[in-house]
Amino acid sequence: AVVRRVLEQGVDYGTSKAGAGARVCVEFVSANPTGPLHVGHGRQAAYGATLASLLRAVGYDARREYYINDAGRQVDILTASVWVRYLRAGGESLPFPENGYRADYVQAIAAQLRAAQGAALHAPAAAVSAGLPADAPAGDKEQYIDALVTRMRELVGADGYAAVQELALAAMTADIRDDLREFGVEFEEWFSEASLTHSGAVGAALARLAALGHSYEKAGALWLRSSDFGDSEDRVLVRANGQQTYFAPDLAYHLNKFSRGFARLIDVWGADHHGYIPRMRAALRALGADGDSFEVCLMQFVSLFRGGEKVAMGKRDGQFVTLRQLRAEVGNDACRVFYLMRSHDQPLDFDLELAKSRSNDNPVYYMQYAHARVASVMKQLAARGLQYDSGLAYASLARLDGAHEAAVIKALARYPETIHQAATQRTPHTLVHFLRELAQAFHTWYNAAPFIVDDEPLRNARLALALAAQQVMRNGLALLGASAPETM
Repeated sequence: AVVRRVLEQGVDYGTSKAGAGARVCVEFVSANPTGPLHVGHGRQAAYGATLASLLRAVGYDARREYYINDAGRQVDILTASVWVRYLRAGGESLPFPENGYRADYVQAIAAQLRAAQGAALHAPAAAVSAGLPADAPAGDKEQYIDALVTRMRELVGADGYAAVQELALAAMTADIRDDLREFGVEFEEWFSEASLTHSGAVGAALARLAALGHSYEKAGALWLRSSDFGDSEDRVLVRANGQQTYFAPDLAYHLNKFSRGFARLIDVWGADHHGYIPRMRAALRALGADGDSFEVCLMQFVSLFRGGEKVAMGKRDGQFVTLRQLRAEVGNDACRVFYLMRSHDQPLDFDLELAKSRSNDNPVYYMQYAHARVASVMKQLAARGLQYDSGLAYASLARLDGAHEAAVIKALARYPETIHQAATQRTPHTLVHFLRELAQAFHTWYNAAPFIVDDEPLRNARLALALAAQQVMRNGLALLGASAPETM
């Protein structure tokens, strides 16, 4: 019955309507567009994309969303970094800020800026540096970069500043989009943080909190009474200098998600943001939203190992391995599956040598080899002038009475339950483990019994089971975002 069900349902085997079409927003990666994606972002991308696929497989209307952090201080630092590179390329002898973005991609954007603007945004080094506080190590690098941003605004004007920032953001966002698309990760929505301020959504959220009596002023700052709604303390929404904290637009953004009809919000965040969860949930409750419909999957860190040596990462100084570099070295399939081998709440050691190996120790190779082996068997069948007869196979399935065959069938029977568990418990790694177990059961059977035998009913029954195993392997690999090759 299991074998027939797999073969008859094909790509739909394992799916269900348990989610009843409920709308779910899965927001993930959402890295600042201040540099290329690194290997840590890759883990979020693989996890979020697979979780959304799993939710869809069990009947949820799950949408993938990327929140573009195109406002705030980090974007200002990127803008100033590009401008300094632009000035230096124009012949100005200007020190590069210690707290700026140093990597090669900044120089590439600066070259684009000079090609687009010529010398229109040029300023003498003396005018840029005059009166600025000392940079590190003699001074404070934070104060220096903030002063440099202010000076840039003064010298190039609002329109010039916006031109540099828009070009830098467009270049970085396009790079991130392309990187993720090449990784097989697509989003239904790319949501701009800046649009929340321009549309008045942030101001509306703050006004609503004030009208409900859930915010107050203290020491010149605007505070949320988040401690009244389960947070450990009250939180600042607007600083005394009038600048909003990240909290204000984030709150408006999550309200916007609910306003778009999502019944549940799933955010995939880095583990270092764990303290942010109770304050966001408290703020949503303060505004009358369902705080319990907001959940966060915290991703632990990735450590990349090359030849037993840990590879250091740091975006500012440019000493990091990008997702694109990792994909080029080990391939998309290995990236997608290796990122998902361990639970997202556990640190991941990514072994480059294992990921590239063509051996049974490499789980990606082991799973894909099971799929390819069935394709090879069907080619051998055709080469002998034989054909697979599904009618005879279905009539002969009772002949699959061996222990190895039973192990494969039992594994196939567990697949729908595995998909449901992986989706509802937010645990894609359970699917990886299942596929490894299915591959092991299949390879053991393959090595123990020939499939193409003279006994025609038995041959077709075994081929039916092999094709069923191949179908489930293909279905599972597709959910993981990996390919199912016909040859290896």
